[in-house]
Amino acid sequence: MQAPAETLAGFADGLRQRMKSPNAAELMVYPELHLCSVGAEAMSVEEYYEAYAEPLDGPRGDALGALAKELRIWLIPGTVLERGDDGNVYNTAVVYNPDGELVTRYRKVFTWRPYEPMCIGRDFVVFDMPGTGRVGLSICYDAWFPEVSRHLAWMGAELIVNLVQTASTGRVQEVPINIANAIVNQVWVASVNGAAPTAHGKTLLVDPEGLLPVQTFGPEDVTLVSIVDFDRVPATRKFGTTGDSWPWNFFRVDDAPLELPLYNGRIIPGDWQPAISPETPEELRPDGPVSFTRPSGEAVA
Repeated sequence: MQAPAETLAGFADGLRQRMKSPNAAELMVYPELHLCSVGAEAMSVEEYYEAYAEPLDGPRGDALGALAKELRIWLIPGTVLERGDDGNVYNTAVVYNPDGELVTRYRKVFTWRPYEPMCIGRDFVVFDMPGTGRVGLSICYDAWFPEVSRHLAWMGAELIVNLVQTASTGRVQEVPINIANAIVNQVWVASVNGAAPTAHGKTLLVDPEGLLPVQTFGPEDVTLVSIVDFDRVPATRKFGTTGDSWPWNFFRVDDAPLELPLYNGRIIPGDWQPAISPETPEELRPDGPVSFTRPSGEAVA
């Protein structure tokens, strides 16, 4: 949904209307701070937090879970202001499943400093849609840091959902950045920005080879519908981007480690493989044994 910011009541009414469509989606995605922006421009930081920050299990979270259950959908209602148990306020993406359960939350790591005062997160987050695939979460400015998308892909994300509320000229750069993140990681990327007057739009869905099945060219209020074929990810990695490039299969296990002084770490060739979704068909899995690590830290062969 490329939409302007809404109240919770307006959001619920609009979502119910959209789900009456014969093309209603299984996964609905809204922009960053979609439910936490109305009137924000006239508030101080303290007033803003007082108006919108609450625990994830508060009244807003209960309402979002109930809505996902009512409509039997996967719901990413953008991000919300989360008041954590530590007393800090975070810009947090939340995901609800068709049973109304809060499946996961992701706290934005790369807040847009100095303009965003929220506390920064420290975890990369993916979640599984059983029977479909694995999804990674990023928020707006996160896309500018290639480490985020690389980690999500390494953790097995086949689709990266980038939730955005960009009302500045920076959206011009964010479009090619998101296309590049899809290409270099061979994943789907959905970068969902808000509509006018909240943001500048230019929402896009990018496939694992860098093509755009759907996109907007302006800030209009619009619902974009597309099919995300998760099998395209292992197929692209197996047969190459346009049959030409296999970045995840570059290293051989007997190559010497590559030192990464910037990170005080290294690439160990035997570990340079993304996790494989349990939904990946056998014929699209890499040839031969592959070692990788699940998000839980469990080593899998």
